[in-house]
Amino acid sequence: MNEWLTDFGMFLAQLVAVVVIVTLGVLVVMRARGGDGERVRLRVEELNDDRRRRRRRLQLAASEPGARKRLRKAFRRDDKLRGKRQGDDDASSMVWVLDFHGDLKASVTGRFAEEVSAVLDVAGERDEVVVRLESAGGLVHAYGHAAAELDRLRQAGLSTTVCVDKVAASGGYLMACCADRLRVAPFAVLGSIGVVAQLPNLHRLLKRHDVDVEVLTAGRYKRTLTVFGENTEEGREKFLEDLETVHGLFKRYVSERRPELDIEAVATGEIWYGQDALPRGLADELGTSEAYLVERMASARVVTLRLERRQPLVERLGLTVSRGIERGVERVVEGLEARGWQKR
Repeated sequence: MNEWLTDFGMFLAQLVAVVVIVTLGVLVVMRARGGDGERVRLRVEELNDDRRRRRRRLQLAASEPGARKRLRKAFRRDDKLRGKRQGDDDASSMVWVLDFHGDLKASVTGRFAEEVSAVLDVAGERDEVVVRLESAGGLVHAYGHAAAELDRLRQAGLSTTVCVDKVAASGGYLMACCADRLRVAPFAVLGSIGVVAQLPNLHRLLKRHDVDVEVLTAGRYKRTLTVFGENTEEGREKFLEDLETVHGLFKRYVSERRPELDIEAVATGEIWYGQDALPRGLADELGTSEAYLVERMASARVVTLRLERRQPLVERLGLTVSRGIERGVERVVEGLEARGWQKR
């Protein structure tokens, strides 16, 4: 057993040495070349072609062996005819598909803004932009920024459709209402047109332990509520007043983009599922994003685009090595268990 542990220790030491040497070599090469090159790439995928390829594979799989040759010939003829039609109709409409999956800070807004700019550079008057949106909301200023980026599409005169399959609540709905048309799945969560803020206060706990906290400000309302200091009624009232101000901005923003909506009836902070949100005017139609894109493929080219930030070579290498070590350790543990070493 001791011999096995010694061999395993030597293996780990050699592995660490190799990792260090390779990493240093990569760093030297990168410094000599001045970096890792372009770290942002645009991934474009035409969904029409993907769907056509899948359909053909299934047709071939379902056909009799003798009929597959005829099917392949028919596919080639269809490709030639489609190529001619596309050449004759260069002005065919396009559907550009963007994705926004938001977290508390709407962290993907920067990437989303660049994708919007890319679409605006090439989109034509007949084109449509579909945004597959999923977000339960988050910070006011973060989602205000994200909504403003989505607003650019409509301001440019492009037809915009937001599809919500799961959730677009609070800040997510602030974004969703910017579209010309809002399509939601029957059980997607919408609404939550409200503002919430909460924070703990440890003043009494600190006071019991004779700990004083000084909160010094310049400006009457520079700090209304604090975590460690003693909160006052005046501070609470001011904090609530600020929340009401933000809520008013939220309601006005939604009302301007969906003027037919009874904003006072829905701006209570409540949520509704898609089938209940539709009669309240929070959405325009029921259905999933996949069903809508398949429908649009019948008359337009549907293209997804996404900006991807490539990891530096050192990070990719480190991640690969880390995964290799994890797999190695897992195999060692499995071997020990198989030999009954862990038996008591």
